[in-house]
Amino acid sequence: MAYAEKRVSTAKGSKGKVTWRARYKKPDGSWGSEPGFPTKKTAERWGEEQEAAIRAGRWTDPDLMRKPFGVWAREWMAAQSSRGRTVINRWDRLEEQIFPRWEHTSLITINWFEVETWARTLTCHPSTTRQSVRLMSQILTGAVDAQHLTVNTLYGRRLTGLASPEIDEPTSTEHDGDTEHSIIATPEEVLLIARRLGPIVGLHILTLAFTGMRFEELLGLQRHNALRRRRQRYDTGFFECPVIRIDKETGAFVQYSVRDADGSRRIFRGLEPPKTPQSARDIDIPPFLEKLLRQHLDRWPHEHVFTRPSGVLWWRSHWCIVLRPAADGRDSSPKARSRAAREAWEPIKPGLTARALRKTHDSWQEELGVAPVLGYEQMGHKYPGIKGTYRRPTPAMRKRRLEGLQELFDKALANLGWISVWE
Repeated sequence: MAYAEKRVSTAKGSKGKVTWRARYKKPDGSWGSEPGFPTKKTAERWGEEQEAAIRAGRWTDPDLMRKPFGVWAREWMAAQSSRGRTVINRWDRLEEQIFPRWEHTSLITINWFEVETWARTLTCHPSTTRQSVRLMSQILTGAVDAQHLTVNTLYGRRLTGLASPEIDEPTSTEHDGDTEHSIIATPEEVLLIARRLGPIVGLHILTLAFTGMRFEELLGLQRHNALRRRRQRYDTGFFECPVIRIDKETGAFVQYSVRDADGSRRIFRGLEPPKTPQSARDIDIPPFLEKLLRQHLDRWPHEHVFTRPSGVLWWRSHWCIVLRPAADGRDSSPKARSRAAREAWEPIKPGLTARALRKTHDSWQEELGVAPVLGYEQMGHKYPGIKGTYRRPTPAMRKRRLEGLQELFDKALANLGWISVWE
């Protein structure tokens, strides 16, 4: 039975101020308490409300409600099983944007008005602001599930007063209207960069652009999955084409920083399942790419198809060092003691990235009129809605897609006046 205890302050200057403390029995049989009530009756009523909530199975411990957001956020992060890149992105949002303001704030005191006001003061990109608020809401939902809160005050709320998604990603810069988010390369530009990088690394570029693979999938590709065959009944016979298989167990070579129990960071590099269940797939490849891959594998001694020329798997930073000057251009440099002379390169496609090559491929598919159900499949995306349950790619769709990609390649060669990509 809840009751109240009289408390007389002995602090200097308080003049014996009287308050009341509520006492109530907790679910484990121990006595809980809550101080600071002005009258005996309000203290007793509060304690009775706690016991009634306990009997109804809807009680939340006030001590847990007062837990600092930073303490609970670390507990919540430790319980997640997300992929490594997702985890490190969350930590970045927490440490750079969220913790400076909310780390020591009690869970129960967080409200939408203050969160929205804080969000408007952030100087980071608007998309980063939205991600930070979304992450806070996820963490507070976890607090509700763990019975630290009765309600998530951020759930379902939408930020106002920020730039719209269209404004977030500008579409005009000094590079012919291209930005990191909007770059789409032409087939001619892809071939020019591939020739500049040579037949080993240049084949990376061609494969990314003409398959739409993710960079992690490219690095994870092993020889036995490089040139498989698809065979389906078609017309009076069969449709066959070469495919690259993204393995469902080891289809992606990833590298990201992870946190140990003591909070320190270390780099993880290794093979993992691809990003989503739909990412484990067979990608149809056009005839020219099959020929180039066969030539490459005939003289390639390593298990992984796409590595540095020495066979060492790429670090993402090393890949950027190689790709950036090939796309952006570079100045000439004289011969040095440990380095050969280097000719100047004119820019071909400033800002081009592996991700932009993936976007390029999907844009080419749209340009070629590839059936959406096939385009989604080849990119490793889930086809939305009920149609994703009923529609399936047909051999005729696959045939038209491959013919279109081959035509893009042949036309680019002709426009450049080349007979082959590499002399």
